[in-house]
Amino acid sequence: MKYRYQAKTKEGEDQVGFVEAGTQDAAVSILTGHELFVLKIESADKSHWYDRLGSYFGGVKREDMVIFSRQLSTLLDARLSLNKALKTLEAQTENTALREAVFEISQDIDAGLSFSQALERQGDIFSGFFISMVRSAEVTGNLDKVAGFLADYIEREAVIATKARSALIYPAVVIALFGIVGALLVTVVFPQLEPVFRESGVKVPALTQVLLSSGTFFRDWWPVILIALAVLSGIFLDYARTSEGQALVDEAKIRLPIVRKIYLPLTITRFSNASNMLIRGGVPVAQAMEIVGDTVDNTLYRDILHDISQDIREGLPLSSAIAKHPDHFPALVSQMIAVGETTGQLDQIMSRISTFYNREADTVINNLVDLIQPAVMVVIGIMIAFLFAAVLVPLYKLTGAMGNGG
Repeated sequence: MKYRYQAKTKEGEDQVGFVEAGTQDAAVSILTGHELFVLKIESADKSHWYDRLGSYFGGVKREDMVIFSRQLSTLLDARLSLNKALKTLEAQTENTALREAVFEISQDIDAGLSFSQALERQGDIFSGFFISMVRSAEVTGNLDKVAGFLADYIEREAVIATKARSALIYPAVVIALFGIVGALLVTVVFPQLEPVFRESGVKVPALTQVLLSSGTFFRDWWPVILIALAVLSGIFLDYARTSEGQALVDEAKIRLPIVRKIYLPLTITRFSNASNMLIRGGVPVAQAMEIVGDTVDNTLYRDILHDISQDIREGLPLSSAIAKHPDHFPALVSQMIAVGETTGQLDQIMSRISTFYNREADTVINNLVDLIQPAVMVVIGIMIAFLFAAVLVPLYKLTGAMGNGG
């Protein structure tokens, strides 16, 4: 079982973390053996609903992961052992969740686990891509270089996320205000106008009737609607975490037009970067493709790359094996790999492929970010036009009917 503890060192410093043991007494004995004075210890295997909710919205920020990866790369490049580097990072890390994870990783490595195995036990902190890249580094012995690459990659993702978030702030405020105004009109204003229309005998347009019915429905059933939305959201999030749900999400990333334009270049960049490191490290191409399959963090690509690995073992060149999957690898990839196989510079070609698709991903993302605000404003404008048309058209008819009656 896993136990969460709070303790003090013999120097008087506070320390928190987790320890694996058969019983609570055994956990206390382990901690005492490490010269720790245990203040509090409890089981960490209990799963509460609020813990699960926190796992969806909490976690470690990208900025913290960038700093962790960058410092790890620097320490390893300075020829510190992995365990010493982790203990140094534990002391320097400010984020509590990440500090506890680093402490547990250090303990697991002391117990005989590899770095990637220790990271797998912290899957809520470290992504599958991060863990897979470390696993590939363990094969090639380039952990310091991979840590530097991960820092660059996570930092780039953070820049993209920040840019997209900044572009969405203004549209989000406008959408929120529109939602509030629309909800007030539909649930408060429209239901009060309905008796007037009914008594005057004015024929209400279909759009106005839909809004009137919707307003009445939401006003009477809003608690049920909120509960249903919460339940459905929880079911969807749980399903998305299953292997079947993950496969469905991965399929959507490849099939949805706009998402594909972003996701495909990023995936090819991951594929080519990992392949470059493995091939340069002397790993056979067939084995490298199997490792890369786990690195790209997509179930479809994992299966495809395992098939490619099998094709290579049967004598097919890498370029020909990749060309069999045009929906997942653009023709340019197989053509450039063919050049690398001919010239004996496959690792360098993989580096060039990574550079090319990295730039393509940046271009697509920048273009989409620039289009977000005007596109959202156009959509909001159309929605506002429909909303006011639903109000003004029947009022105009009502005014005309009253004028004719007078």
